[in-house]
Amino acid sequence: MATHKFIISGFGGQGVMSMGMMLAYAGMIEGKEVTWLPSYGPEMRGGTANCNVVISDKPISSPVITKATSVVAMNLPSLKKFEDNVLKNGNIFVNSSLVNKKISRKDIKDYYISANDIALELGNDKAANMIMLGAIIDKTNVVNLDSVKQVLEKLFKNKKAVIPTNIKALNKGTMI
Repeated sequence: MATHKFIISGFGGQGVMSMGMMLAYAGMIEGKEVTWLPSYGPEMRGGTANCNVVISDKPISSPVITKATSVVAMNLPSLKKFEDNVLKNGNIFVNSSLVNKKISRKDIKDYYISANDIALELGNDKAANMIMLGAIIDKTNVVNLDSVKQVLEKLFKNKKAVIPTNIKALNKGTMI
């Protein structure tokens, strides 16, 4: 495995920090080196938020990412801000439910995932981040889906009712 560097961004309240944290925890379960660095805008819910996640087989020198192997843009401001931060031949994951703009670069792989629309179809509008996370795992193979499911079980052990919906959303994301 190479080193994977993710910038995950969106509005506060879209679960971008949770996505990054779950990726990092899944990497830890698999014995990989990981970092997770959150960054919040002026307000948590509704303001911009992003996090940097690095997952590698080798020691990581810095949690700060200037050029990412993958960027996740859950909203238009995130796409505008981070599209240029994707390395050549990298990936960009765009929440096409909220972003109707196509990326301008031709040297990266683009994935348009209608995460919010799919979440509504599943009956839980808060599951858009889990749909996106499933797609990220499927397209990058950064961690195993089972590791993320283990993380969900641990994080929500006191809220067991939300686990099945989140697992269903993760699974749905892997089929896009």
